[in-house]
Amino acid sequence: MDFVKMEGLGNDFVVVEGPVDFSPARIQQLCDRRFGVGADGVLEVSVRGPDRIRMRYWNADGGEAEICGNGVRCLARLAVSRGWASGPWLVVETAVGELPAEVLSDGRVRALVGTPQLAGSPFDVGAVTVHPVSVGNPHAVVFVDEPDAESLETLGPKIGSHEAFPDGVNVEIVAIASSREIRMRIWERGVGETMASGTGATAAAYASVTYGEVKAPVAVVLPGGRLDVEFDDENAWMVGPATEVYRGTLP
Repeated sequence: MDFVKMEGLGNDFVVVEGPVDFSPARIQQLCDRRFGVGADGVLEVSVRGPDRIRMRYWNADGGEAEICGNGVRCLARLAVSRGWASGPWLVVETAVGELPAEVLSDGRVRALVGTPQLAGSPFDVGAVTVHPVSVGNPHAVVFVDEPDAESLETLGPKIGSHEAFPDGVNVEIVAIASSREIRMRIWERGVGETMASGTGATAAAYASVTYGEVKAPVAVVLPGGRLDVEFDDENAWMVGPATEVYRGTLP
């Protein structure tokens, strides 16, 4: 089976054409950075019609997730480069709905993320306050003075296993840099820290606008680079890079 290795801001994926029937153990093996291809997750793409594809996504631990924002951008870029979509616009079908995407002339991709919304009232976990947000998948946003790795290594597993999130949660620690920019790190359920997350950036931007003094559009600076989050009425759009790294064949 052929595969493509892709990344969006360092959030990397093994991409295969569907349908596939991978077991959790096979997903874990493919994502292993020593004994497999190495990735944060596996994306399955199926051509559904002219300018329309479908995606499924599994985290590195083998668990299937509702959506992957960086994955949407990567598959949109792949679909146009492969000729599955005439471009620049196409529709990506996901478990949380149909997401239109546009491949821009500079190679970046603008894609609908969905409708972010508060998923409950803020609550304290130790000395920090957690702000639950849903972007089709669950997020917990924590505002900090500095989003350093040490804080994330402590807060990520602690909040991720909290009883308020029985299905797990993606944890974002966020520092407000200015009225238009935030800096963040993310702890993804089933993966650990990743370089970036499209839905995580969207959740962080939404919480920053809702609870902070930040105004949209929001520049989100992650360890893997910058993602811009725009809000159109109730919907959120992300604009960022998506790159093909290499191709190969799975044994």
